[in-house]
Amino acid sequence: MYAALWRALPGPVWLRLLIVLVLVAGILWALAYVVFPWAADVLLPQDVTVEE
Repeated sequence: MYAALWRALPGPVWLRLLIVLVLVAGILWALAYVVFPWAADVLLPQDVTVEE
């Protein structure tokens, strides 16, 4: 799969590497600022029901 992606990218090796780095950075940004906060709100409710 990674080889097919690498072959599909245009340009020389340095440009392919730059494109991959930008894609990885974009994916990590989306995970950190969109997906993980949404998942934390859905999966970890903060309603405490323990009484003293």
